[in-house]
Amino acid sequence: MVSWTELRRSIPNALTIARFLAIPVFIWLYLEAGDGPAWGAAIFFAAAAATDQLDGYLARRWHVESSFGKVADPLADRLMIDVCVVLLVVYDRLPWIALVILLRDLLLVGGYKLVVPRGYEFEVSRLGKIATWGLYASLALVLVTARDTWWPLALFWVSLGLAVVAAGQYVAKAMREVRR
Repeated sequence: MVSWTELRRSIPNALTIARFLAIPVFIWLYLEAGDGPAWGAAIFFAAAAATDQLDGYLARRWHVESSFGKVADPLADRLMIDVCVVLLVVYDRLPWIALVILLRDLLLVGGYKLVVPRGYEFEVSRLGKIATWGLYASLALVLVTARDTWWPLALFWVSLGLAVVAAGQYVAKAMREVRR
């Protein structure tokens, strides 16, 4: 029988893994929706965003943060958001320039692999969290509104701008710490 302590230790990571597994389901729901608002995909996407908040909250509250969670949690977010952006670009719901988010995320993942062996310990910043929440919210709203509805697109661009600034902060911090 699994003890409560062991179960608590595994719940946040299980939620992160569930977010990885949710990506193909999200894709299927989006593709099934056709050309109009994709309510099923948006609700599923929002649920994935909620698990992001829940797993981090539980890990901190129960003091069960893990090395796996520190890497996998933001990676799951990046993949879910990136997949959504790609789908929305392919189906002409976002302009192609929105794919800059992929470049940002590739830069961060590649940079992570370079600096961690040199002693850099990655931590998601408050700005990074705000940008991620904004991206999740804006993309969910793009999924459920009519094509070219301006206000979810405006929220997306603001959130993307915050994500780019947060990436710049991560790079600057990593460069400072690696040089020491």
